[in-house]
Amino acid sequence: MKREVRVVVVGAGVAGLTTAVVLAEAGASVHVIAEQVPGVTSLAAGAMWGPYLVEPKDKVDQWGQRSLEIFRRLAEDPSTGVRLTSGIEASRTAEAPPEWATTLPGFRPCEPAELPAGFSAGYRFTVPLIDMPTYLAYLLRRLDAAGGTVERRRLASLADAGPAALIVNCTGLGAQELVPERDLRPIRGQHVVVTNPGLTEFFSEDTGLSQDLLCLYPHGDTVVLGGTALDGDGSLAPDEKAAAGILARCVEVEPRLAKARVLEHRFGARPTRAMVRVEAERAENGTVVVHNYGHGGAGVTLSWGCAEEAASLLAADRADRP
Repeated sequence: MKREVRVVVVGAGVAGLTTAVVLAEAGASVHVIAEQVPGVTSLAAGAMWGPYLVEPKDKVDQWGQRSLEIFRRLAEDPSTGVRLTSGIEASRTAEAPPEWATTLPGFRPCEPAELPAGFSAGYRFTVPLIDMPTYLAYLLRRLDAAGGTVERRRLASLADAGPAALIVNCTGLGAQELVPERDLRPIRGQHVVVTNPGLTEFFSEDTGLSQDLLCLYPHGDTVVLGGTALDGDGSLAPDEKAAAGILARCVEVEPRLAKARVLEHRFGARPTRAMVRVEAERAENGTVVVHNYGHGGAGVTLSWGCAEEAASLLAADRADRP
């Protein structure tokens, strides 16, 4: 895509910043507009690669695998915040492993002695674990190096993005008002960040559709503990009761966390819809808008695959023009 092609990317969460990087490195003149830079929901993510509870499956598989390929490459550079980490996903009800996990390096069923009390099955594998504050800062540096610019501003509409032949809508829950999008709802997530008592492996429970999650994601000197999944709740206010529940669930699995010091509470509202939306449409004023939102809790997992598809849709529009 040629440099004279000006693209406005609306939103600076992981979807927006990744899409902006892909476009800028392809040669477009990219300008990001967002109220929060980086987006607060992306900052709050754990974050472990895994295409959980998101559709359409065929596209999700493609987007997720492409992102996995790139995250593995990024893990070679510690400054990205991405690391390949081994750990266990376990179940209290002897559930079969998710299909995506069986293809990961080191996948094998756990021995009973490897599982905490109360768990009947578990699986060990190695997967990208992403320290989101570090990673989002890396994406911003990469965007700047590619010539992209960032503006902190709240938009009243997509048309308010200013003169641009091409707009990419990565606004997450903001799409409810900007599109407007009715098939989009928040799922509140909460994490507690604590000092690391020596954990080097992740632990995650397959809790299905429960609103109470259990995950331990070590990031060097800290551990991100989770979590919650409150469907329909978009509040980002502190919830001390939920935080206490997170800590209690995690300490039960890993007693060393009982003496860890709480450093931070993180909150986000996962932008969720029945199907992830990555598609193009033409606005009434002729502007081409590519939508890239609705990833639920898989925004990080799908980020590179969706960004590349959004870029392909923009390139296809340019190719169709006389």
